[in-house]
Amino acid sequence: MKNQPARLRICLFLLLLSLANTLAFAQTPAGPNSPIVLHAARLLEIESGKLITPGEILVQGDRIAEVGSSVKHPSGTQVLDLGDTTLLPGLIDAHIHLFLHPGHEDQQTFAESVPQRTIVAVLAARDDLMAGFTAERDMGTEGAGSADTAVRDAVNQGLVPGPRLRISGNAIDILGGHEDAIGYNPEQRLFSNATYANSAEQLVAAIREQVKEGADFIKIYQTGPDRLIDGRLSTPYQYTEAQLAAAVQETARTQRHVGVHATGEPGALYAAQAGVVSIDHAYQLSEETMRLMKEKQIFAVPTFAISEYFAEHLDTPEQRRKETQLQELHAQEFRKQLAEGVPMAVGSDVGPFPHGTQARELVLMVKYGMKPLEVLQADFLNGARLLGWQNEIGNLKPGYYADIIAVPGNPLQDISAVTRVAFVMKNGAIYRQP
Repeated sequence: MKNQPARLRICLFLLLLSLANTLAFAQTPAGPNSPIVLHAARLLEIESGKLITPGEILVQGDRIAEVGSSVKHPSGTQVLDLGDTTLLPGLIDAHIHLFLHPGHEDQQTFAESVPQRTIVAVLAARDDLMAGFTAERDMGTEGAGSADTAVRDAVNQGLVPGPRLRISGNAIDILGGHEDAIGYNPEQRLFSNATYANSAEQLVAAIREQVKEGADFIKIYQTGPDRLIDGRLSTPYQYTEAQLAAAVQETARTQRHVGVHATGEPGALYAAQAGVVSIDHAYQLSEETMRLMKEKQIFAVPTFAISEYFAEHLDTPEQRRKETQLQELHAQEFRKQLAEGVPMAVGSDVGPFPHGTQARELVLMVKYGMKPLEVLQADFLNGARLLGWQNEIGNLKPGYYADIIAVPGNPLQDISAVTRVAFVMKNGAIYRQP
């Protein structure tokens, strides 16, 4: 802890240097009101799956004005030829942690100050944007309280580069629950990585406090810890259906919703019955849970990328073996969920693995059973709905925000193209180009 002030100064210096370079680059186009035409070999119509060849997009200000194989070129238009690429909407990650970085995540809460973690979060937001993610849902600061409110607001005000953000503040958990400081010296009185709520009344109080501090939605830990017993997932639930229903009712009062960390049963069923908006991780779901999710259009957010990372980077061979087994089980169950019509969104759980690398999630969803177009539609269309920005992002249509990326080749033939983003535009400003 003696080196923390020095580390904070280094983080602050790197932050100012990197943000100055990124923001300067974002201001290099012809100007905020000058029209720009993006030209590429292909443009993907997300809803139909049709490729337009070639593809062009006319951008005026922060919005898309026209889309087609050939669009108008008003006087003063800047034309950017992006070559053999495919134009897509900006990527959406529905499960991120800006305030986490690789390493022992449960120790970051007490080893790093909130100011230091906030600087790291701003850098993470920049890295995600430069990788093509123009909208994200931050699923809890993991002990940094409502600091994500400041990051979201700074991005919205144009002070720092980053994706559009829906933020949840600190997630909510029970005493001794999934994110509590378990396994450490109890005499040290280490804080939980989440906000305690042990009853329906405490849930409502915690939600009201988080809404007061700027939360766009509420994140609740519903299951954990996880164990595999004879090929079945065993994970204790944290809240009853009635308690979760109280939380859902309270968030609905202010036009918000609840997303839950839920890997298995019966916690996932209680969440579906209560009417949450998403069940994140969703390793193993019952027939009834899948039926309710399809009926209520509750999104599953698989987060395969984090499990793959842990299977390769956990401390001991035994830990890595168990994570591999869990990933294999999840892949099998994922195929069942697809067959049952469970709606999917794309979320990586990035943070414990490096920000800016999470497009790997789309590759894994194809590996485990989805077609490339289905994954892209889950990312763009379902992601926009989950974040509450349908009809504004997730599609290349006139009137939508000019959140646009270009990837090499054809992602319908090779989904890994999304891991090699060549061009990034958000709100009509260019942040990355070949």
